[in-house]
Amino acid sequence: MSELVDPDLAALAEEIAHEATTFLVTVRELAAGGAPDTALPLLLLACTQVQTAGARLGAMVDVVPHEQFETDSGPDANLDGVRQGLHALLAGVDEYVEVEDPVLSGEVIPGCLSDDLTQAAADLGHGLAHHRAGRTQEALWWWQFSYLSVWGERLASATRALHSLLAHVRLDADEELVMEAKMAALHAEPEVVSGPDSDPESEPTRV
Repeated sequence: MSELVDPDLAALAEEIAHEATTFLVTVRELAAGGAPDTALPLLLLACTQVQTAGARLGAMVDVVPHEQFETDSGPDANLDGVRQGLHALLAGVDEYVEVEDPVLSGEVIPGCLSDDLTQAAADLGHGLAHHRAGRTQEALWWWQFSYLSVWGERLASATRALHSLLAHVRLDADEELVMEAKMAALHAEPEVVSGPDSDPESEPTRV
């Protein structure tokens, strides 16, 4: 039986659960080799969407669980295959550098997209286990705590790296090739739509 929870908190938990599930499905499908040509934009979208949900958790007051100790939700899902799949998917661009703490240190450290995404998936999945078992307050507490301490920061770093990669892919095209493509499009002959009743002396139809 589900615990009694404030309706607003229960509604928020449903929204977080939806976003967490969407993130997990996207990451698993891409790690399994689905849609490799659109992996960067899909990962960027997944990260930003679940970060919006996390920001709501970070902005609200602390969620206090009903129990003093966390209820055992069983073993967490083994995500080693997801990590390896993401690493293979992002071969050559998986590693990046970032500032460890822009407020306190400014030290530049290495980062890894496949590690970040897998850690976020693990934290979100752990909260989902509580939510599916009807422990709404426990799920919200876990999501909020892990957002502030782990997955929020990891996905912020991953989002920055993914945005940079996508920008390079979309904007770093050779200017000469781009100009040639534009000129070819401008001087292309218009296509003629013909049919059994078309007049060969009539003006061509542009499509």
